[in-house]
Amino acid sequence: MHFHLLQHATGRGPARIADWLTSMGHSHTVFHLHEGELPPRLSDGDALIVLDGPMGTHDDLDHPWLKRERKLIARAVNGNKPLLGIGLGARLIAEELGASVGPGTFAEVGWHRIDLAPNSPFDLPEQFTAFMWHRDVFALPDGALPLGGSTASPVQGFAWDGGRVIGLLCHLEATRSSLETLLEGSWLLDQAGEPHVQSLDMLLDDPRRFDRLAPLLDRLLSQWLTRGSA
Repeated sequence: MHFHLLQHATGRGPARIADWLTSMGHSHTVFHLHEGELPPRLSDGDALIVLDGPMGTHDDLDHPWLKRERKLIARAVNGNKPLLGIGLGARLIAEELGASVGPGTFAEVGWHRIDLAPNSPFDLPEQFTAFMWHRDVFALPDGALPLGGSTASPVQGFAWDGGRVIGLLCHLEATRSSLETLLEGSWLLDQAGEPHVQSLDMLLDDPRRFDRLAPLLDRLLSQWLTRGSA
């Protein structure tokens, strides 16, 4: 399969997703929308992954390419190919599905526990720790099933259309390298002192956390493609 990945900012790349795709024999192309590259045609790929970004879903004045991207996501939602969104990508998909999107009560930064929802369709542990990096959140779209939630964010993800479309607020793709890049000049670190924002030392104190994310990402991507391609 050939995957199209939409990137929205320097330092917000696919991280471990790229390694997984290569290891599974898939090819992929990353479209750097923030650098002026046009989004792909949906027909030219087998699946679409929409990555995270620091902007809002309607920051068109500063990021005029967002309008074109929303149209592509609308076509992908109404199509039949696997669609995955992470962070900003998930918010764009949730909004296209009619869910409300906006700032959460708290910023959520660092390593936080997710409790799988009782009716979750995701084949993941009942409890697991994932990396968080957000202020904005989304509600559960109509017709979607929830991943589960953390203390600060009750909806950490969703599956729609039998699992063909997945949105994730959390980051299972994070690596130490991607986090170190993310930390450069991020405004979220200025939220230190909020109850769900961890210190810089806590973010990097245990490299094994990144290793524990790998099998979670593998399980999620595998079931996404199995269900999305059925």
